[in-house]
Amino acid sequence: METRLAHATPRERALVPVLVFLGMVVAVISSLGAPLVPRIAQADKVSLADAQWSLTIVMLVGAVATPTVGRLGDGPRRRAVMLGSAAVVLVGSLLAALPLGFPFLLVGRALQGAGLGLVPLAIATARDSLPAERSRPAVAMLSITTVAGVGLGYPLTGLITQLFGIHGGFWFGAVISAVALVVAAIVLPHSGHLPARRLDTLGALLLGAALAALLLALSEGQSWGWASARLLGLLAVALVLLAVWSTHELRTAHPLVDLRTLRNRTVLTANVTGLIAGVGMYLLMSLVTRFAQTPTGAGYGFGASVVVTGLVLLPFSVTSVAASKLAPVLARHTSMRFVLPVGCVVSLASLAAFGFARSGLWELFLAMGIAGLGVGCTFAVMPALIVGSVPAQETGSAISFNQVLRYVGYAIGSALSAVVLQAHTAAGHALPSDAGYTMAALLGCAVFVLATVVTVVLPRRGGTGDPATAAPAPSTSRPTGAGLKHR
Repeated sequence: METRLAHATPRERALVPVLVFLGMVVAVISSLGAPLVPRIAQADKVSLADAQWSLTIVMLVGAVATPTVGRLGDGPRRRAVMLGSAAVVLVGSLLAALPLGFPFLLVGRALQGAGLGLVPLAIATARDSLPAERSRPAVAMLSITTVAGVGLGYPLTGLITQLFGIHGGFWFGAVISAVALVVAAIVLPHSGHLPARRLDTLGALLLGAALAALLLALSEGQSWGWASARLLGLLAVALVLLAVWSTHELRTAHPLVDLRTLRNRTVLTANVTGLIAGVGMYLLMSLVTRFAQTPTGAGYGFGASVVVTGLVLLPFSVTSVAASKLAPVLARHTSMRFVLPVGCVVSLASLAAFGFARSGLWELFLAMGIAGLGVGCTFAVMPALIVGSVPAQETGSAISFNQVLRYVGYAIGSALSAVVLQAHTAAGHALPSDAGYTMAALLGCAVFVLATVVTVVLPRRGGTGDPATAAPAPSTSRPTGAGLKHR
């Protein structure tokens, strides 16, 4: 390995750092809106519910765009698609940064959401362009960039906003997205050798409409009412569209997402776990950030500033990165199928820690550090399980679908936290009782119990071997490493 690295060109050596940087930039930018929601509402004279769309629209567009971007990138246009997506993020960052008013801010944030599809393509690039001994740790690291970036984005946003005002955070996003576009243009390998893949336009439209309806319902449930006719109707539309989409995908010759891969228990396990773990992760993050900022006059909470609240999430980023390094080592001595339930159990411990020990701010730091280890281990091995179980030409599409399921899980987790806390808010009071946080944490524990059961039961029922201990299957279109020729 050392010999290969010694003969690698500077561009080849820079590929993994650039791919990781791309993933981190996308994650940081996508999380920029969360700490700024109250200030956006004040500055643009809109309600908090409307200001919340500065965050919601990123997730919504990202979930819709990711599978399409993933399929477009499974072929000779991968480099062009990645650079185009990075350019769209840059344009969106500039629109969000300029003081043009709330509508332009929303358009800018929507364009930024299109960049969420870059991570699956980065993973596919690492698989196709690197030898197995380098691609495995690279895939693990890339998988947790969306997780680690959130923990970095919150404190950075808070600090920059405090120093430079509300648009400072978005200008920061514009600068780093410009840097990402430049280094990507220099380093990303040529992809013309990859076989062309036809885009399933009807499948993309059906899945996009279904996800838009589902995420819109989850995002607006608290303001519309969870039993309202409007919300239930929207959920029904989402379910019908998903059913039609699934039928179409199984019948078309060139599906947007090859659902037949779900017959492989390893792929099915990774996808179901990604959805459930996404619920638990965002449930905890929503609870911790809200609890930390609750005024001490409520009888609990710490009245933390945006900066301090962001710092509470920093251990989550640090330990999730550490877990991405630990997971492959642990997998080599056991198997990746063993790492998956271990990560879920550690995540369960973090919710239990928050549920029963949150009297000091340091306990929130500890809970988030434990959560980073658990989520980092879980998310680090998922792409490797998928990569080892699908054909090389399906990598981008398969991982994109896994990423979409995570986004849906994030939205469900955020909505669940709001529902439970609202149920424990007495009439005429603005803040929930402390018991509401305990109940929500217990619900999160149940979520990760379910995730653990899934990771243990589904693979055993499948009766297949463990692909996680094997190297990722090489691309059938060319020898490993050939993709490192550049335009």
